[in-house]
Amino acid sequence: MSLTTKAAPSPAHPQICRGGKVRRQWEEKLSMQTADARKTLAMDDSLEASWRKEKLLRTVYTLQVTSDTTLQKASPLLSSQRGLGMVTGHQIHQLAEKAKVICHDLDNIRNLLLYRENDLVRQIPNPDGCRYGGPSGIHCSLDGSLYVTCENAPWVHSLARSGRALPSLLCVDRGREREPFLPEDVTVTRAGMVAVTDMVNGTIQIFNHRCKFSRGEWIQIGKVDSPRGIGVDPTGRILVADYTQGKVHSFALDRTFKIQSTHSVSSLRGPRFVCGAPAGGFIVSEECGDVKLFNSKRTLVGCLGARYRHQFGNPAGVCADVEGNIIVADEQHRAVHLFPQRGSPLCLVSKGLRKPAGVACSNSGLLFVADAGDNCVKIFKYRVRPPYGPSKPRVASDGPNPAPR
Repeated sequence: MSLTTKAAPSPAHPQICRGGKVRRQWEEKLSMQTADARKTLAMDDSLEASWRKEKLLRTVYTLQVTSDTTLQKASPLLSSQRGLGMVTGHQIHQLAEKAKVICHDLDNIRNLLLYRENDLVRQIPNPDGCRYGGPSGIHCSLDGSLYVTCENAPWVHSLARSGRALPSLLCVDRGREREPFLPEDVTVTRAGMVAVTDMVNGTIQIFNHRCKFSRGEWIQIGKVDSPRGIGVDPTGRILVADYTQGKVHSFALDRTFKIQSTHSVSSLRGPRFVCGAPAGGFIVSEECGDVKLFNSKRTLVGCLGARYRHQFGNPAGVCADVEGNIIVADEQHRAVHLFPQRGSPLCLVSKGLRKPAGVACSNSGLLFVADAGDNCVKIFKYRVRPPYGPSKPRVASDGPNPAPR
C-alpha cells in the first residue's frame, strides 16, 4: 500500500500563498530595488555633470592662464626689441584666425549656459475665448504688464504680471457713429499711452487716458496705407510697419498728439512686425523674407539671416531685450530663436507652438509668445537668471508703462 502526500505550497510562489503576504514582500522588495536604481542613476548623472563642469572650468582656466602668461612675456619683448624675432606673418595670421574660433566657441558656451529651451512656465487663455481669432500682437512693459490684441477683436486686453486680467480697452472711434475698429498690433509710448495699428481702416490710434472723459478715448493720430506692426524706439519715436507700401515710418508726437518729423524707410518686402533696438534704430521682420536691422540714422546695417547664416521660413514677431539680444518668432517653422550680440543663434522654443505671431520679453527673463494657432499666450523662462545684477541696476522709467517691447 502506497501513500501519496501533497506537497505544501512553496513560499516562492506568491500566487498560491494565502493572504498574499509573500506577494506584498516581493512588491516591497521590487519597489526598494527600483528606488535604489533611481538613486544610483541620479548619482551617476550627478557625477557625470560634475565631471563635465570641472572639465569645462579647467579648460577655460587653462586658456586664461596661458594667454595671460604669453601676454606678460611677449609685451616687454616686443617693446624692447626691433622686429618680431622668429615669428612670421603667417604664424600671426594663423593665431588670429584660431583666436576668433576660440572666442566664438567661448561665446557659444556662455550662451548655452545662460539661456534655456522649451521651458514653458504657463499659458494664458485668450480673454475673448473662441469668439474672435487668436492672439496676434503683444507688448510687455518694464513693470511686467502685458497688452494683447487678437485677430478680428475690437479690444486691447491688459494683463498684470501675475496673469490676472485687468480692464480691457474697447476700440471704438470717437466720432458720432462710434464704430469699433480692429487693432492689429499694440505698443506703449514713453508717456504710458497705448498705441495700436488698424490695418482695415489704415489708421494709427492712441488711447488718451487723460482726456475729459472718465474712461478715456481713442485718438486717430495718422493714416497710412496698411499699418501692421507698431513699436517705439529708444528715443520715444513711434515706429509703424506699412505692409503693402514696403515701408517703416517713424515719427514723434507732441502734447496735442500731432505727428512731427516723420521719416520713412522703403524697399522692404512685406514688413510685418517692428520694434526698437536698445542701441538705437529699429528691427523689422519681412514676411517670407528676412529680419533687417537699421541704426539710429535709419541706415540698413545688416540682415539677421545673412549675418548669422540662418534660414528663416516666415519671420513674424520681433523684440529685443536689455542686453541687445534679438528674439524672432518664425511662423512657418513654429519656433522662436534668439540672436545674441556674440555667438551663434539659439532656439528658445522648438516645440509646442502652432502659429506664433507677436513676441515680447521682460526684464525678469520671461518670453511671451502670442500663439494664434493655440488661442493663448505662452510664457517661457528663457534665461537662467535675470540680466540685472549688482553691476546692472534697474533703470528708473519716466512713465507708468514706458517704451518698447
